[in-house]
Amino acid sequence: MIEVIVTVEFNGRNYQTNVIGNKDMPEDEIRTLAEKQVINQWRKFVN
Repeated sequence: MIEVIVTVEFNGRNYQTNVIGNKDMPEDEIRTLAEKQVINQWRKFVN
């Protein structure tokens, strides 16, 4: 397992989030997970 810090642009702003995954996980899968995490956090914040 590895921890990766990913910067995601969302609503014109940059957010950093941590993604924990396998060493052989593709980069696009890591980015997709990071984007989903940022969106979920935004939904919790807004509601």
